[in-house]
Amino acid sequence: MKKSSVLLVSALLFTPLSQASDTPLSPSPEGASVYIISPSNGESVSTTFTVKFGLQGMGVAPAGVVKPKTGHHHLIINGETLPSMTTPLGGSVMHFGGGQTEKTLTLSPGQHTLQLILGDHLHMPHNPPVISEKITITVK
Repeated sequence: MKKSSVLLVSALLFTPLSQASDTPLSPSPEGASVYIISPSNGESVSTTFTVKFGLQGMGVAPAGVVKPKTGHHHLIINGETLPSMTTPLGGSVMHFGGGQTEKTLTLSPGQHTLQLILGDHLHMPHNPPVISEKITITVK
């Protein structure tokens, strides 16, 4: 890895969140959408299951990669409200900064909600935000 690349990655990793929130939001193309391929809304699943992520109108790129019209997935499990759309996605949001498009989860029995948000190279939501519908599943 070149020295300049190491410096850029280091700067991204160690940039305080308050500083990153001053960064302009990356634009998302009109009609871009993120969605959960599976499981489907209302589906019953076993305690261990795979969530598959879908994206239309944009491409997937790992965190730290600056490329227009791309982002990476963030998954909210049982979120009551959406996170801030003007700061990096954090807290209880699962990050898929490697560009992953699916995740095997193990959840306790009962009802759970799942929702995706696309984040840019700095984990910031796009402008306008690209957010999936919230789905409800039942874990048996």
